[in-house]
Amino acid sequence: MTTATEHVDVLIVGAGLSGIGAAYHLQQAFPQRTYAILEGRDAIGGTWDLFRYPGIRSDSDMYTLGYRFKPWLGDKSIADGDSILDYVRDTAAENGIDRHIRFGHRVLRAEWSSADNRWTVQADRTESGETVTFTAGFLLSCSGYYSYDEAYTPDFPGVERFTGPVVHPQFWPEDLDYANKKVVLIGSGATAVTLGPTLTEQGAHVTMLQRSPSYIVSRPARDALAMKLRRRLPPRAAYALIRAKNVALATTVYQLSQRYPAWVRERIRGYQERWLPPGYDIDTHFTPSYNPWDQRLCLAPNNDFFRAIRKGKLDIVTDRIETFTETGLRLASGATLDADIVVTATGLNLLAFGGIDLAVDGRPVTLSDSMAYKAMMLSDVPNFAYIIGYTNASWTLKADLVSEYLVRLLRHMDARGYARCTPVRDPSVGAESLFLNFNPGYVQRAVSHFPIQGDRAPWRLRMNYLRDMITLRHGSIADDALLFERAERTEPVAVRD
Repeated sequence: MTTATEHVDVLIVGAGLSGIGAAYHLQQAFPQRTYAILEGRDAIGGTWDLFRYPGIRSDSDMYTLGYRFKPWLGDKSIADGDSILDYVRDTAAENGIDRHIRFGHRVLRAEWSSADNRWTVQADRTESGETVTFTAGFLLSCSGYYSYDEAYTPDFPGVERFTGPVVHPQFWPEDLDYANKKVVLIGSGATAVTLGPTLTEQGAHVTMLQRSPSYIVSRPARDALAMKLRRRLPPRAAYALIRAKNVALATTVYQLSQRYPAWVRERIRGYQERWLPPGYDIDTHFTPSYNPWDQRLCLAPNNDFFRAIRKGKLDIVTDRIETFTETGLRLASGATLDADIVVTATGLNLLAFGGIDLAVDGRPVTLSDSMAYKAMMLSDVPNFAYIIGYTNASWTLKADLVSEYLVRLLRHMDARGYARCTPVRDPSVGAESLFLNFNPGYVQRAVSHFPIQGDRAPWRLRMNYLRDMITLRHGSIADDALLFERAERTEPVAVRD
């Protein structure tokens, strides 16, 4: 079944952190413009509504993960998932954004028509199976970069022989009883570092089994300076200062890691020697083969991960799985691990733009051939933008900047009567992986399904908030790579200004 077509000026895909933020920026700037948000699930929040595993929290501070326009007023800088979800939902409700969300609308296909200067978007209504059609002058993807329906789990030999539950954190069962159980936690990333100490709080004994280590650092869950400033300054002023401080700190750590990796390695090791029991085998269990920030640093608020190790509640084993057995796992070294429950914190399956099939004038868009413009638009795809946050900083820093740029772009087009804007790729620009210098396994598995980047601006992805702030918030909209066209004539006149 199909229903009548509905038209909006801007169509947003995804009602998570990015989509709600983008809607706020759009309606503040253009109160008369129409928009809708299509959300495939039945709730606001995206990641923060999907993941329900014990202890889920941010691995970025909330003064930068929060929106620029809405101060974070929670006590903890490193906040739990429920608090973040409440923050996103409150933002939507306070600003009437929730009234624009169409839940249970899974977008399947979007095609641009140059003749009509609009997108035609088809979505399935998950409850009824109807196909719903929208048209829009501009399409914005805020669907993140991973699949909500499928997590990544390797093919473990003999897993069917194990008699206990095998659980992936992305699909955590509400009724899972892990109290006083032996839990083998497979993985060494942020999810494992979060889950491990949380499970021990309920009496579980956790063995974290990793093929190779990650960098793990501690940070206070509460920001002491933030607490002081909030007692002395109005909320927005305090928030702006704390945000600026944390941006500067994160940028400094990242730049030091890139330029002086050996020095940063030694600093991290020095901290870990203080946090871990005397004589702990840091070389085996805490020394990765890659440099700091070639993958994200894992965060242990208030030393919780290291305290669980010191208390004997959490063990780390660095080895490979030979096979599952009825009662646990046998490892490549010949050692065995007994388990009542196995948790596979083995990562995500990346999915660009929620898996939407894009087409322009009947021609399918092949993402691997498309070059990212300013890390937010695609070459030869008109009136389309997307939000993918930073890998080395808080997601929302980039989300806010892209939304602000989109507002400036639409104003530019309105003022000059342009119907469409299209990034046009210069053939002389060299192509590189979009995720250059960022190499976790979940990225390497999917990089060929994402757009590419160029070897110079404005086609080069810069993981630098301060430079992006200058470009996206204050830089010129028009450049040689962005083609603007009017719609007055049958054959639009190309204008570069």
